[in-house]
Amino acid sequence: MNQIVKTKRMSLRMLSDEEMKKLISEEKDPEMIQAYTEMYTGCVENPDQRPWYAIWVMELEDKTRVGDFCFKGLNSDGSVEIGYGVIPKYWGNGYATEMVESITKWALSQPGVSKIEAETDLNNLASQRVLEKAGFIPNGIIGEEGPRFVLVQ
Repeated sequence: MNQIVKTKRMSLRMLSDEEMKKLISEEKDPEMIQAYTEMYTGCVENPDQRPWYAIWVMELEDKTRVGDFCFKGLNSDGSVEIGYGVIPKYWGNGYATEMVESITKWALSQPGVSKIEAETDLNNLASQRVLEKAGFIPNGIIGEEGPRFVLVQ
């Protein structure tokens, strides 16, 4: 399944198992290796729910990768959590906001999805602004990484 969601300036593309393994092997940051490995494992263990576990990349028209994101599984209550990151040299161009707006619209159009959640580091004000611009509101809960936000259909 090769899922692609188009935005104004990018393609949001779900990676294949082979592409995920390559990304893991090239990653240097131990935290990202662990996160990517968990995503890959989620795909292998839940092939019928692959979009909700896979690594997705944010690519410009010329295939330049500007960042990536993932969902953290589809929960029985219809919620999915999104996590994302933009490569630092592409910060400040609105790519994260464009991606979050587009992928949450796509996700909420999928069967069984009623709510999108996200969690940001307490000091990551840029990420918090991205979520607020995309319509998320703080839900008053502090998670492992920091404040949690929610977007309800």
